[in-house]
Amino acid sequence: MTPSFIILTDFFAVSPRALAYTTGLAAAQQARVVLLHVCHDGLRGPGEKGSPRTEWNKQHQRRELAQLASAQPVPPELVVSEEFFPDAVRQTVRAHQGQLLVLGQPGVAEQPVEVVAGVAQQLLEQALCPVLVVPAAASEVVPPRRLLLAVDGQPFDLHPLPDLVRQLLASPKTALEVVCITESATSRPDPSAVLSTIRIHDVGPAMPLNGLHLRHAPDVAAGILAEAVGQRADMLVVVARRHSLLGSLFHRSITAQLLEQSPVPVLVLPARD
Repeated sequence: MTPSFIILTDFFAVSPRALAYTTGLAAAQQARVVLLHVCHDGLRGPGEKGSPRTEWNKQHQRRELAQLASAQPVPPELVVSEEFFPDAVRQTVRAHQGQLLVLGQPGVAEQPVEVVAGVAQQLLEQALCPVLVVPAAASEVVPPRRLLLAVDGQPFDLHPLPDLVRQLLASPKTALEVVCITESATSRPDPSAVLSTIRIHDVGPAMPLNGLHLRHAPDVAAGILAEAVGQRADMLVVVARRHSLLGSLFHRSITAQLLEQSPVPVLVLPARD
């Protein structure tokens, strides 16, 4: 079976931008697209199971999703699950060889952006595969050509990466830059030491020193986003450490801020550390 990118519906509708972006990305990587709809209101927030929807709502939603899928150049496969959210995702990843989970940022005020960061936490805690969050106004550049990897100067290991994600990072047409933001204006890390912390197996040659950008900013998330604008990045890549995901303050973390505020898609890679 060909590996797939799995798009999760947000509340009562899937983000059209996330669907179009993922379809383009999958076509470039020769992957299938699976649209997962969970019949429980399981995306309300971390730790909330939600409640079953009425049969009328479920049938109405299935028809809308089927119409949306059929309108795509390459229609995605529609999976409807009666399981609660975590179980539905886990089963779908296994059954469809999922290599990327995709969430679309809500484009309307009544759907708070913080919910997406909370759902991403749930997905990353399961460590099933990388998570991609697509803003409502994401760039039309698919696949991305200018990637910015945000690191904190501490060692991490991105092995193993799913093949399709590794191919995206290793593409000869992709420029991969690195940014490290420090909160202190007086302590500047050694560039070679920062680069030595990056272990991405089977992803192209070693990063040259001129591909690393050391910056100072009292607000790390704002500094990363400013660098993404300055580098004209069309995708931001963030490493999610297991130990930081298990804390109760995830919603205040740098990763969560990036997921909520980034104007470009954010690819979150679970690391072993």
